[in-house]
Amino acid sequence: MTTSARQPLPPSLYADTAVERVDTPPLDVDKRVPVAIIGGGFTGLSTALHLAEQGVQAIVLEAQEPGWGASGNNGGHVNPGLKHDPDKIEADFGPELGRRMIDFAYGTTNFTFDLIRRYQIPCEARQNGTLRAAYSEAAAGGVRTTAEQCIRRGMPVRLLERDELRAITGTDRYVCAMFDSRGGDLHPLSYARGLARAAMAAGAALHGETPALSLSREGSGWRITTPRATVRADKVLLATNGFTDDLWPDLRRTIVPVFSSIAATAPLPDDVAREIMPTRSVLYESGHITVYYRIDQHNRLLMGGRGPMRWINSPADIAYLIRYAERLWPRLRGTAWTHGWNSRLAITADHYPHVHEPADDVLVSLGCNGRGVALSTAMGAQLARRLIGGAKAEIDMPISGIKPMPLHALWPVAVTATVLAGRVRDRLGI
Repeated sequence: MTTSARQPLPPSLYADTAVERVDTPPLDVDKRVPVAIIGGGFTGLSTALHLAEQGVQAIVLEAQEPGWGASGNNGGHVNPGLKHDPDKIEADFGPELGRRMIDFAYGTTNFTFDLIRRYQIPCEARQNGTLRAAYSEAAAGGVRTTAEQCIRRGMPVRLLERDELRAITGTDRYVCAMFDSRGGDLHPLSYARGLARAAMAAGAALHGETPALSLSREGSGWRITTPRATVRADKVLLATNGFTDDLWPDLRRTIVPVFSSIAATAPLPDDVAREIMPTRSVLYESGHITVYYRIDQHNRLLMGGRGPMRWINSPADIAYLIRYAERLWPRLRGTAWTHGWNSRLAITADHYPHVHEPADDVLVSLGCNGRGVALSTAMGAQLARRLIGGAKAEIDMPISGIKPMPLHALWPVAVTATVLAGRVRDRLGI
C-alpha cells in the first residue's frame, strides 16, 4: 500500500495471536536495485521471494508493515480456482491460454501449501479442503455446473448432497456443495510474516513505514521517492491491490476496494466445535452476497462476509454475521464473540485478476476478487518469471491494458446498494 501515515494493525484475532512481527525498518538510505516492489502483501512478498530464489535482489516498500492490509486480515481460506467457471474461462480467453489459466488457478493451493512446507512457515496451515455450498435451488444449479466442469477435467472434486453435507457442516441449511480437497486454511498474518522472513533470508530487502510517494522514469530505469530516501530500480512491480492510490495514472479506477469483515468467537467447547465443520474444511456460500467461515486450530469460529464500507473494530459492527451463525448452529447462542475486524480487498469489473504492463519494465498485479491467499502467492512466481524474462517470458494469466471503470467515484454507493440487493435476493432464493 502507498498511504503515508503509519497505522496500527486492525484489532483482529490475528493481530493478537500471530507469530512475532518481522523487523522491517523504514528505508532511510538511497538504494539502487534490479527490482522495486511496491506493496508488502502476499503478492509483493511472494514475488520478492521468488526473485531472490533466482538470484535477483528486490526491495519491497510497504507503507505500514508486511501483511497490514487484506493479506494479514482475511478469512484465512486457501481456496483454488477463479471466480468464473472453467468453461467460461476457456470461452473468454481461448483454449490455449484458457487451459493454462485453469491449470494455474486450480493449482494455486497446492503451490501455497508446498511453499509453506518448503520454508517451514509456522502459520497453522491445514489442507482439509474447501466447500462451496448452496442454500437455495437457484444457487445449487451453479454449484452443480461448476462441479461437473471440474470433474470433467479430472480435478479432485466431489458433489455433496444434503444428507452428507449435514454431517460435514452440522447444519441442514445447504442443498448441495462442491468439495475440493486441494483447499484449506491458515493464519494469514503469521503466513505474511513467514513469507517476509523467507524473502529476507533469501536476499530480499523489506522496508515498512516506507510509502511510495512518486514513481517516475529516470533514464532507462525508474525513480521512486519515499519520505526518507530514493530508490532507483531497473524494474518495478506495483502490488497494492485494495489500497491502490494514484501512484500510477488511472490504476486506482480499475478496481473497487471492498471491505470484507470477520467476527471471531472465543474458543468453543470441544463438543460444540465438533458439531461445526468436524472435518475442518472451510466453507463459502454460493449466493449473491458471500458468507464464509471456518473453525481454526483453537476451536474458534471465524465468520466472514460483507460489512460496512468503513473500518470496524468490534463484533457488534457486524452483528448480522453473529445472528446468521446462531441460525446455522443454535447451540452458539450465548457464545462470546471476542473480535470483529475488516480490511479492503480489490474487486475488478470482470472478476478476473488483472496483470498490466503500462510501460517498459513496469508490471502491475491486482484484483484477486476474494481468492487472494493462494492466488497471490502463486502469482509471485509468475510475476518473478516475467520480471526476469521480460515480454518473452509467458505467464499463465492474461496481460491487459489499464481500463478505468466508468463512474468510478460512485463506487461506495454502488457497493452498498449491491450488498443490500444481494441480501434481499438471497433471502428470496432468486
